[in-house]
Amino acid sequence: MAGRVSFGFTIPQRGVLFGIATWPQMIAMAREVDRTALFDSIWVGDSVMSKPRPESIALLGALSCATTRVKLGVGCMASFPIRDPIVFALQWATLDLISGGRMLLAVCTGIVAGGVSAREGQPWEIKDSSRGNRMAENIEICRRLWSEENVTFAGKYRSFSNVTINPRPIQQPCPIWIAANPQPHEAEKPLRRVVRLADGWMSANAFPGLFAANWEKLSVYLKEAGKDPSTYPTIAYHNININPDRQAALEESKRFLDEYYGPVFAPQMVEGWTAAGTPGQCAEDLRAMVRAGAKQIALRITSWDQQGQYQRLVHEVLPLVNNSL
Repeated sequence: MAGRVSFGFTIPQRGVLFGIATWPQMIAMAREVDRTALFDSIWVGDSVMSKPRPESIALLGALSCATTRVKLGVGCMASFPIRDPIVFALQWATLDLISGGRMLLAVCTGIVAGGVSAREGQPWEIKDSSRGNRMAENIEICRRLWSEENVTFAGKYRSFSNVTINPRPIQQPCPIWIAANPQPHEAEKPLRRVVRLADGWMSANAFPGLFAANWEKLSVYLKEAGKDPSTYPTIAYHNININPDRQAALEESKRFLDEYYGPVFAPQMVEGWTAAGTPGQCAEDLRAMVRAGAKQIALRITSWDQQGQYQRLVHEVLPLVNNSL
């Protein structure tokens, strides 16, 4: 049953490479989000070479100093399987320290079609076929390093003895979510991995109905594992474009996503992944995501008018959503 939803805001950091906003403008927007009670989190994306952008750990360090209240998340940490888990564990613990315990990590395999992620992994001799298992192994390593001293680990990909990191995260336990949005016919393995390893689930409605279909399956697996779907954290990574002409909103969103990721999103995919149109139409799309299983929604504005759209989002769209749930 749908209930009240909370909102996050996604900083489109790759947009500095094609004129969405400057760095000072993005930091200023983060400060504005931090002052806006409607939001409880700020998110950034991540990639090393598959989808080049300003690096997420460095950016989150800047955001931890520019904000005081909101959670700071990365969704998803696509480079997690190729990063050194000991170095990463220390980096993330440091972020949690300087942010006052506000970090939220959502990891993923980072697999990109067309050989893109395979080329990214080549300098480290990491194949796409190993990314899922490397992600799982790195999760285990981070959890242990964040909570134990003199850790000894013998895994398939990493082995070490008597390692202690300092500082450790303020949050104990420090949350690790998994981001996964598989097609329903191949969803069982990644979604069961979410149940087994993750503190929460992030996903995107990359096709109409995809989030709902995967949440239905995940709910079954959660119940089988003795976990309550009604309290299990979920967040939808979603786009928004506010325009009195819905078709114009979708067309600008497609141009934005083509610049951000390359021309890989068909119009149907853009429509599934974007709340588009008038404030009322956008609010209804977000309510539909809540009905589909999202307890939180992280919103990215798919427009070149970031500030103007942000003001409309805060004043015209979000107040409509929870009032009608």
